[in-house]
Amino acid sequence: MSPSHLPQADSSSDSLPSSAKRSAVEAAGAASRRRWITLGVGALAALGGVGLASWRMQGGGATQAAPQNFWQTSFEGPAGETVQMAALRGRPLLLNFWATWCPPCVEELPMLNRFYGEHRAKGWQVLGLAIDQPSNVRKFLQRLPLDFPTVLGGLAGTDLARSLGNQKGGLPFTVLFDTDGSILKRKIGQLTTQDLQDWARLM
Repeated sequence: MSPSHLPQADSSSDSLPSSAKRSAVEAAGAASRRRWITLGVGALAALGGVGLASWRMQGGGATQAAPQNFWQTSFEGPAGETVQMAALRGRPLLLNFWATWCPPCVEELPMLNRFYGEHRAKGWQVLGLAIDQPSNVRKFLQRLPLDFPTVLGGLAGTDLARSLGNQKGGLPFTVLFDTDGSILKRKIGQLTTQDLQDWARLM
């Protein structure tokens, strides 16, 4: 704004006490700061919307290196054995992140077990990755044995889920890997029978 367009000071303000002048200046400054804060919040919200749209368009936020990193990891099994992810590469793999304290996770496990029983002869693999205390997982598997293998994810499992596209860390979370090791599908939330049927047709 050029000086010629600035509002002219009221000559009567010269008669105001200095304390009143300071109060007026401080009030004007506060109003200006509020306007800038409002504008800043709006801009950040807009950027956040753009970021979310980009995350969705890029397939859920999984990094390009995430699948390769996954195949290089290993996890401990319930009996203390080491399970190398590289040993599972080359065949379709359904990786399911779950926890004993997650009701939808527990509810979908029998369905995953049936899917594994029906498709294992066709080369399909299912791996449960438990984001839970090892003792809880062991007790749970004693009550509800599963035919497909389960590994103990711990905190590393949570980081892995985020790298594969589960930015909020919600459970259950399932990722379908192709025979070449790339990600074909992923879903945050409980699977349905239709999901599994649709995914099975991709192979």
